Amino acid sequence: MSGIMGTATILILVIVVLVLFFTFVPVGLWISASAAGVKVGIFNLVGMRLRRVIPSRIVLPLIKSTKAGMHLNVNQLEAHYLAGGNVDKVVDALIAAQRANIQLPFEKAAAIDLAGRDVLEAVKMSVNPKVIETPKVSAVSKDGIELLVKARVTVRANLERLVGGAGESTILARVGEGIVTTVGSSGSHKQVLENPDTISKVVLSKGLDAGTAFEILSIDIADIDVGRNIGAQLQTLQAEADKNIAQAKAEERRAMAVAKEQEMKAAVVEAEAEIPRAMAYALKEGKLGIMDYYDMQNIIADTKMRNSISSTGQSTSIIGGNDDKSGK
Repeated sequence: MSGIMGTATILILVIVVLVLFFTFVPVGLWISASAAGVKVGIFNLVGMRLRRVIPSRIVLPLIKSTKAGMHLNVNQLEAHYLAGGNVDKVVDALIAAQRANIQLPFEKAAAIDLAGRDVLEAVKMSVNPKVIETPKVSAVSKDGIELLVKARVTVRANLERLVGGAGESTILARVGEGIVTTVGSSGSHKQVLENPDTISKVVLSKGLDAGTAFEILSIDIADIDVGRNIGAQLQTLQAEADKNIAQAKAEERRAMAVAKEQEMKAAVVEAEAEIPRAMAYALKEGKLGIMDYYDMQNIIADTKMRNSISSTGQSTSIIGGNDDKSGK
């Protein structure tokens, strides 16, 4: 009985060891690599496990590259994987470049991938150029008419400048700037409408793809719309501003005139306030007699009475005239 128990225990231990061995050592992957003619040692696969590298991420792309006739080794792929790169996409890009007869070494492809760009998409764009469309660019010609221009830019990826080169947004910004400059230098908007290819030729000759990750193949004007009359609007705004300035100056002159009038009235009141003092001084000095003073007072009173009678007479005549009209 004890012998049977010991045999069973040994058998279980053997099974456990085999399970752990086949789990830790990718024997199936090693067999696949050997069948494909890829020389990968079993201890290399174990070392990948110890370095926390997924063996399938290295061996399967290596099998793919070997079948494509490329000469890559395990160390290159593993180093790129440990650096955080996408090994499978880099190998696909190398195969696509080889089929398209594009010179792309592994180091360059790995650098493009580690720079955050899609290296496979870049290779595809090198073979099949991409068309990017600008939004409507507002430009004003010398005659003050606004033109809304939309362009289609055909670009091809430049693999040599993908690392450190500017992207599509830079291309669109430079093309928009070239459109604004070209339209702005035109004497009339009609010239641009008659020959829209002028914009393409001028903008394309500026070398807008310098320092970018793309090569501009062509710039085609897709649409031109006539916008606002900016010149007329500016003249209207200028006239309105001039009117407001003139009104402000006129109001300033009116305020100064009112202030001057008030100042003169104050001077008159001040002068009239000096009359009693002057009369008192004249009486004291004997330059004005009592009778002269009373005569002056009588004249003043007579003048006031005449003014009162005159104003009363006018009111009576007005009332009488109204009565006559009503009587009729």
